Amino acid sequence: MRILIVSATELEIASLVAGLDQSSQGGRALNSYRHRKNEVDVLTTGVGMVATAAWCSRVLAETRYDLALNFGVCGSFDRTLQLAQVVHVVSDCIAELGAEDDENFVTIQELNLLGENQFPFQAGQLQNPCPPANATLGDLTAVRGITVNTVHGKQSSIDAVTERFQPQVESMEGAAFMYACMIARVPFAQVRSISNFVEKRNRSAWNMSEAIRNLSETALNILDDA
Repeated sequence: MRILIVSATELEIASLVAGLDQSSQGGRALNSYRHRKNEVDVLTTGVGMVATAAWCSRVLAETRYDLALNFGVCGSFDRTLQLAQVVHVVSDCIAELGAEDDENFVTIQELNLLGENQFPFQAGQLQNPCPPANATLGDLTAVRGITVNTVHGKQSSIDAVTERFQPQVESMEGAAFMYACMIARVPFAQVRSISNFVEKRNRSAWNMSEAIRNLSETALNILDDA
């Protein structure tokens, strides 16, 4: 099986990559490894939707993959989830894609610039209704996500986006990865570990080290099950 792993930063997957056998160095963003019987390409895109969409589209156009996996950290709106918990994002959307109408936000679908069910969207969302069959992946909590250019840190904007989309987690890359995989028709999964709760920015309350450690362990288990 040929697998593509996508991450925004090297930090998020450093421990995972250390457990793989490197076979070739393809350049700044893409490197190739082996893990058991699988060929594994690791793509480090850089932070944000634009970088993720551009790099994923290029790599997916050049090589046919059997599976694509996005590993990264996220913030959680849902206080029933735990810090450092690893989750499977099965639904995502680009939260800022739309227009302001005074105090109101109008989605791209409400502007009639994109249909609710226009590919690759379903009911205005990017959804993964048939994720890859994988024992570790199947054990993860499935959550709804949003993808943003600016992570939330002000209560009024947190309240507004929560009312609008009812998200459980947010990232800066997830929807771009899912969009690219759906266009390329490659089976995929977006897997994230919760580094912090979405609130007024408070780095002292984050648990980044454990989140990354748990993410790496889960990612390696997913590869073992692939």
